[in-house]
Amino acid sequence: MKYDILLIGGNGFVGKVLAAQLQAHGYSVLLPTRHLTSARELRLLPKVYLEEADVHEFDDLQALCSRIKPNGAVINLVGVLHDKPAKPYGEGFKAAHVDLAKNIITAMQMHGLLRYLHMSALGAESKGPSMYQRSKGDGEVIVKESNLDWTIFRPSVIFGAQDQFINLFSKLTKLFPAMPLANSDAQFQPVSVDDVASAFTKSLKMPGTIHQSYDLVGPTVYTMKEIVEFAAQKVGAKCKIIPAPAFVGYLQALAFEFLPIPTLMSRDNIASMQLPNILPMNGQDALTKVFNISRRTLEGMK
Repeated sequence: MKYDILLIGGNGFVGKVLAAQLQAHGYSVLLPTRHLTSARELRLLPKVYLEEADVHEFDDLQALCSRIKPNGAVINLVGVLHDKPAKPYGEGFKAAHVDLAKNIITAMQMHGLLRYLHMSALGAESKGPSMYQRSKGDGEVIVKESNLDWTIFRPSVIFGAQDQFINLFSKLTKLFPAMPLANSDAQFQPVSVDDVASAFTKSLKMPGTIHQSYDLVGPTVYTMKEIVEFAAQKVGAKCKIIPAPAFVGYLQALAFEFLPIPTLMSRDNIASMQLPNILPMNGQDALTKVFNISRRTLEGMK
């Protein structure tokens, strides 16, 4: 059977929402995952077909591309947030953000596929202050240099019912009566996962989006302190947020990196905050201007 869409990274937070939207618009979706048990809820979607595969293995990747219709599309949502320090970035960032994009392009070319949607990040830049931003920036360069009909999406922090940003702070503020917060003035423009998924879905039927990059942001700019305060209010937590010097945040992140638990915050995350994660001055509000989406607010988050 041939499918309309190959959704790489579809088992993640954004991918699960996008898979449901694609199906609702009539697309058949092939969704590879290394762990079928972690994608149980996706089995409820009758036009989403799960395949046990490792997209970092090129043979698996090209076999997946061979099952996509000639006029179909490949969507790459893969991204990682943490890696061990290295120059210009660690092997984990290189594998997820650079090598995978390169291999997807090659596999698509082998099977005559053209349409490619690529998830990047607001602030991605090959010479950016963080490893994350540099690796995402290098991934964009590879996509733009290809002969594919590509579209790049660059969202700010993505929020939604299952996000790992707002929900993380909600949990922390429930645990502690007070929380020291470094980089409390860092700026973000959080965007709804539903709006991001809608932009991807709509672009499939918008030829004008080919060879374009789009910054995706919500309607409001918040400081880190305001976001954490919102997260506390969301769960009824009475946690006092105390702005702290930058070196405190660095030490906190360093400690998190060495704890035997999933990393909550890394020194690289701190480096990313050196630049405002908001729509650039004179930037285009793509969600409203290009995709005609009425942007959801953080306060309306369910």
